[in-house]
Amino acid sequence: MPKFIVERNIPGADTLTRDDLRDISAKSNSVVDGLGVPYVWHHTYAAGDKLYCVHEAESADVIYRHAKEGGFPADLVAEIKNTFGPDTANSAA
Repeated sequence: MPKFIVERNIPGADTLTRDDLRDISAKSNSVVDGLGVPYVWHHTYAAGDKLYCVHEAESADVIYRHAKEGGFPADLVAEIKNTFGPDTANSAA
């Protein structure tokens, strides 16, 4: 299944409380359970007024459906084509 990065513009995202995060997570999980298609939410980063989420789904349309049904913004959904980091520099060509 393709992996996607989802950018959500949410003012004050980096100040969400543990209770807020619990409630958002519970809502997301509930929506995922009701989608009826393969879907995996890996994790989310809060930075300033944005959330950056990593999800797996059959298509970007499914990501947008999750957002709509959950009442979450999905301002950008982009398929992740590659991942790399410091160790990539040491990999064989």
